[in-house]
Amino acid sequence: MFTGLIQTVGTLQALGSEHLQITCSDSAADLILKDLAIGDSVAIDGVCLTVTEMMISGFIAVVSPETTERTTLSQTTGGIKQVNLETSLRVGSKLGGHFVTGHIDGTGTLKSAVQTASSWEMTFATTSDRVARYILPKGSVAVNGISLTVADCDPAGSWFMVAVIPHTYAETNLCHLKPGNWVNLEGDILGKYVEKFLRSGSPPTVNGLEVTLSPDSINPSFLAEHGYS
Repeated sequence: MFTGLIQTVGTLQALGSEHLQITCSDSAADLILKDLAIGDSVAIDGVCLTVTEMMISGFIAVVSPETTERTTLSQTTGGIKQVNLETSLRVGSKLGGHFVTGHIDGTGTLKSAVQTASSWEMTFATTSDRVARYILPKGSVAVNGISLTVADCDPAGSWFMVAVIPHTYAETNLCHLKPGNWVNLEGDILGKYVEKFLRSGSPPTVNGLEVTLSPDSINPSFLAEHGYS
């Protein structure tokens, strides 16, 4: 589990078809490598992978063919790719973003990035229904592992706009994106569970009591009553 708050940017280099080498700069190494060990999880551009080997300035992770096919990890420029890095959430840590699982729903592309007085307005598009169905105004979405809030979108969720503060833009690989570049996308896991409850034939329970859910019953009062404030 991750928060979507990126700790640093590293460089990714493919070692064959299944191994990825992640290298951190000297200044960023302490942020990622200080407490990292073999078997730990790291979100690499939002993709949860397991560390299999430690190096002085980085680590190696194994990626399955399915993960490579479904994400952007295989897309490198000259064999090197700048990737966002975040280690897994620890019990007691601050949750400043939203719950990010590292299980990518699909990919999308950057359509435009416009600088305003206070932020960068970045618009993304996706043809993946597994992503679009969870896109809604003021909802959360992870773009290359970065926790962002949807500022605007179309009803189908096939495109959405986020306002990125200058710090996030400069300290992640968003600043390297050009229109047409691909990104990894993950929808909010809370929305996925709500959808599951609505579609399930068995009603969910709260404190052992069945709860009848309908689209109209999922409102701010209901969510606050059950701990989602």
